[in-house]
Amino acid sequence: MMKALVTTTSPRSASAAAGPPGEGTALLRAGVLAFGGPIGPTALHAHHAVQIVATCTPVIVVDASGIRHQGTHVIVPADAPHRITAGAERGTAIYLDPETAAGAAADRRAHTYGWADSTHSLPIDPAGAALADVVADVVRDLQHDARNSSDTETHAAVTEALGLLPTLVRGGPVRGADVARRLGISATRLTHLFTEQMGIPLRPYILWLRLHVAVSRVRSGDDLTAAAHAAGFADSAQLTRTCRRTFGLPPSALSRHVDWDLGDES
Repeated sequence: MMKALVTTTSPRSASAAAGPPGEGTALLRAGVLAFGGPIGPTALHAHHAVQIVATCTPVIVVDASGIRHQGTHVIVPADAPHRITAGAERGTAIYLDPETAAGAAADRRAHTYGWADSTHSLPIDPAGAALADVVADVVRDLQHDARNSSDTETHAAVTEALGLLPTLVRGGPVRGADVARRLGISATRLTHLFTEQMGIPLRPYILWLRLHVAVSRVRSGDDLTAAAHAAGFADSAQLTRTCRRTFGLPPSALSRHVDWDLGDES
């Protein structure tokens, strides 16, 4: 079962987005993708995920207007064109789905306080704790800004949906209405419960689950085409478009030989 953290190298070049290095660590959960390692310069690009960059030495991120955002903690809002002009030898890059509680909170911080406001920096030490612990601390901090709570007992319908979805995803496209029908509950009710208790709406959760399957299959030796089909994508081109739209990264960046933490893959 893939759980959302919101509840509980490639060769660097000017055309590549900051992503997994040739060596380092990577983590994938529902709504969260994170990398630990070198942060390289990039060309101007945008992605739907909110990106948090934390480094041991200041980085410079330039937005579409040419404004420089410099610091050791930078939050790039969702869909904001940007480029990294000065990277760092060591850092952490965290991508959050803006529809999650944590992602929405991070996006608000960037818009409210600025991309590199040091007085509202997140608890990230790129040279310190393990990547999973860093991500958990960041999400927990962001949840102070959000209304989501993980203390509520999980509703039976949500538990059943979490059990069904991995199998359904491997069979092809999945609609929330189809899941609700299988559970004998209205689509509206299931969507509300899922968002409230998982901190991420059902639709993006399904997308992240498909990405999780694709990365898992690549790690097991599949090429991108086979991995895309296994994850319910029409072909590798659709997987590529999804990765670029969500993270500003090609799927090949997700298949590098880094130390992946995919959580509970059952």
